[in-house]
Amino acid sequence: MSSAQDPFYIVKEEIQESIDKLQSSFHQWERISCDMGDQVHLTKDLLAACESIEWKVDELDKAISVAGRDPSWYGIDEAELEKRRRWTSTARNQVGNVKKAVVAGREVNISGTASVSGMRRELMRMPNSQQADKSNQYTQDNDDFIQSESDRQLLLIKQQDEELDELSITIGRLGGVGLTIHEELLAQEKIIDDLGMEMDSTSNRLDFVQKKVAMVMKKASAKGQLMMILFLVVLFIILFVLVFLT
Repeated sequence: MSSAQDPFYIVKEEIQESIDKLQSSFHQWERISCDMGDQVHLTKDLLAACESIEWKVDELDKAISVAGRDPSWYGIDEAELEKRRRWTSTARNQVGNVKKAVVAGREVNISGTASVSGMRRELMRMPNSQQADKSNQYTQDNDDFIQSESDRQLLLIKQQDEELDELSITIGRLGGVGLTIHEELLAQEKIIDDLGMEMDSTSNRLDFVQKKVAMVMKKASAKGQLMMILFLVVLFIILFVLVFLT
């Protein structure tokens, strides 16, 4: 199977595009001032994108595991499987690094104890109740968004499963109809074959009778035919006398 037709490379290309967009948004996020409201919205978007990409990579990993049970059936070898596993591991690390940096940056914005350049370092939270409330609010909003996306993905998967079940039932019905038609055609073909054999046998018999008659007619001379006619005339006269005059 070529790379253009392999579902793995199709999904891989889609995930790679998502990672490229994620990194572009992350660089934009790094340039935004920490006290601007745009960074809060962009932080939520980045975390949601990380969750989405991680989910896609996990699903791709599951598909690779399934293919690893019987690589020959999927037309791939162990080297290709290992190459695919390395790519998913690299993709997961890239997304994980962005996610850690964004989470660290969010911690910095809440605590107010570091600048944007130190967003990748783990910081201790300040014992400030107001900042803790904001952190909890941001965390709750992010969790709600992630849960919403997760529910939406599960709903889509469920709908796809239902559609596949309906398609499977329809294919089963079509297969049954096709099998019935095939059996009917075989029965009709047998009947036609039997009829053809009977017609051949009848034709052979008719040819045989015609040949016998021709031989008899050929052997009989003109005199023999005349004697046969006279005999039949005499026999007719005798029968006539017996029936009508006695």
